[in-house]
Amino acid sequence: MHIIVPIKQVPQTSDVQMDKQTGTMIRSSSASILNPLDLYAVSAALALKDRYQARVSVITMGPQSAVKVLKEAIAMGCDDAVHLTDRAFGGSDTWATSYILSLAVKKLGIPDLILTGERATDGDTAQVGPALASWLGLPVLSYVSKIEQVHDHSLIAERLVEEGYQKVRTTLPALLTVIKEISSVRLPTLSGKKRAMASSIAVWDAQALEADSRFIGLKGSPTKVVKIEIPKVSRNCIVAKVEDDASLVAAVDRLIAFLEERDLLGEGGAHHG
Repeated sequence: MHIIVPIKQVPQTSDVQMDKQTGTMIRSSSASILNPLDLYAVSAALALKDRYQARVSVITMGPQSAVKVLKEAIAMGCDDAVHLTDRAFGGSDTWATSYILSLAVKKLGIPDLILTGERATDGDTAQVGPALASWLGLPVLSYVSKIEQVHDHSLIAERLVEEGYQKVRTTLPALLTVIKEISSVRLPTLSGKKRAMASSIAVWDAQALEADSRFIGLKGSPTKVVKIEIPKVSRNCIVAKVEDDASLVAAVDRLIAFLEERDLLGEGGAHHG
């Protein structure tokens, strides 16, 4: 059994900068981590590896720094990794990204199962997984919370829906996007870290993938960010300075009056004294 897990390097949510001209993220300026929601997909794949002696491959697209997340996945227990990197890939939207990933999957060989995180924390679209399935012509199950059984040519899974949970059977190969309930996140082990340091990671560019230049990068992306605006948060604060008992009483009275004006004290009201 072969499982492929596409993972992504994302910036720390508190350290994001955008290029206002292109509408793309400036990744070189941000401290990056493995997309937290991809950790559950990796952990679910490793749980299947334990149950079915599967081989788990991880792939990512990004600059040289993206090797870090591949090494982390290997340290967790994944078997091999592929790094997709080329300046021509820069600015790819979800459609172009899924196209590039599909070429990598085909080059590796269509696996029995592809597992992806629910979404990436930087884009928050949840589009790449289903789009990848579309490029590969595979059935897709989204928001999978549990994988119950895996047979030679089929799989039974439970997925989260608005009304609760739905049990579904799909043929294999298939792609599943998973949610946090799927698995507990595994931590890298010392032996895993040693193996990751010694691992050789395959590096494929646009030429190696035989990518059509019309479908990659900023020029090959059908969606564009037209405008970026940073929301302005303005607050007019009331500052009550307390220096002695008298100013403390005045500050409390002022606070009570403020709450009463907005009917925030409830039915009991306030007691002065």
